Amino acid sequence: MKRFLTPIYCLWIAGFFCAGLLAHTPAAVASSTNTGSALVRGLPDFTGLVERAGPAVVGIRTLQKASRAQGGFPGMPPGLDENDPFYEFFRRFFPPGHPGAPQQNPPGRPGQPGQSEDAPSIPRGVGSGFIISSDGYVLSNHHVVEGADEVFVSMTDGREFKAKIVGSDQRTDVALLKIEAKKLPALPLGDPSKLKVGAWVVAIGSPFGLENTVTAGIVSAKGRDTGDYLPFIQTDVAVNPGNSGGPLLNLDGEVVGINSQIYSRTGGFMGISFAIPIDEANSVAQQLKASGRVVRGRIGVAIGEVTREVAEALGLKPASGALVRNVDPEGPARKAGIEPGDIVLSFAGNKVARMSDLPRLVGKTQPGRTESIEVWRRGEKLRLKVSVVELQPEPQVQAAAPAAPEQPVVNNWLGLGLSDLEDEDRKRLNLKAGVGVSKASGLSERSGMRQGDIILSVNNTQVESAKRLVAYLETLDKSKPVVFLVRRGDGVLFIPVRP
Repeated sequence: MKRFLTPIYCLWIAGFFCAGLLAHTPAAVASSTNTGSALVRGLPDFTGLVERAGPAVVGIRTLQKASRAQGGFPGMPPGLDENDPFYEFFRRFFPPGHPGAPQQNPPGRPGQPGQSEDAPSIPRGVGSGFIISSDGYVLSNHHVVEGADEVFVSMTDGREFKAKIVGSDQRTDVALLKIEAKKLPALPLGDPSKLKVGAWVVAIGSPFGLENTVTAGIVSAKGRDTGDYLPFIQTDVAVNPGNSGGPLLNLDGEVVGINSQIYSRTGGFMGISFAIPIDEANSVAQQLKASGRVVRGRIGVAIGEVTREVAEALGLKPASGALVRNVDPEGPARKAGIEPGDIVLSFAGNKVARMSDLPRLVGKTQPGRTESIEVWRRGEKLRLKVSVVELQPEPQVQAAAPAAPEQPVVNNWLGLGLSDLEDEDRKRLNLKAGVGVSKASGLSERSGMRQGDIILSVNNTQVESAKRLVAYLETLDKSKPVVFLVRRGDGVLFIPVRP
């Protein structure tokens, strides 16, 4: 009787045959004879890395005066103790200033209301950190030590030190601590620019207070925009509450990032974590070490994203840059001639590929310098000069909508009711041109236009009066998108109206 081999048998025989061949290859022989090699069965061996780096990774616990301790946060499970590692997650998720967050008592000082000199200290949170110099400097996250009255650093050999907060920067979430000790193990710093997507990385920290826990994964992406001043490294390394401030290491045992954030809907790890690139963190740390604070530049603009659809309608290809939504009337940008609606293409000779590039470039510029800035305005590139000043709290610009018109001009195609602005309104709002929206219905309303908006330009064409705007709209191809530059409140935005 004739016999046939089923596919599964064929695969089994082929696998057995290939395994026999591979067993005699030099790589396989090396793997079988040297279990301590960097590759074991095609996977990296992290044991040597952990033995070298582990002693320089520290656990951090913080204490707070009882009179300042908070009684809970929105969304927190009932009865959750402040010493529970998840308490730090909820505190982090609802930081001070978050809508719904509880009002904090003023910090106070010994002898002042809000904190007595002999008030007991209670556990506040746990985190991680790592030593960057043998004389006791430690890097961690700002949110790990924020609001702490006392900070303690524990090492793997059982020693514990009371730490001094040299400086802490909320914008980058970097904190620099100092402990009084010498000849400490320190981690070398790597170059995140050489880190490739798909490369193996290792995290060491204290998740849920479990000290010196090692997890590994790969780099999932680079340059993730989750903050104004940092392009984060995204990984799939398991990071949980308590890992914050710990190092992200490459296979050479060099620090390439500080584990800082996770994406989570539950409070636990969901496969996505973010690390601060170590070159950015070290730059902040050096400023904190020198002066205890970070000095950044500003030019006085509020910015937004430039979408592909808006860019195409404005003739800007490819879609790039940062949309200027508002300009500080007393800031350097206004003096340089930058206007709301401009799209910043480059700063100091560096391309602004996306919105987040601009604050990083301006922020690291030394205050007092004058730099070139290239903007896209109504279909043309303009090169201006702007002086950079030190970043201070941005003033709140108050703007009111113009008075309602008596006889609006109506455009039936878009469903817009339009009216000319009074000279008093233009002067008050510091506008050279513009037309008020007294009614938004139909296509314009569905696109996001609102009553009270002020239309500044349409498809790069400046708006001078309601009648001229209506006449211009009638000349447009009604099968193609129309992009409006609109003033709303104290900012501007582009609104594409799609046919």
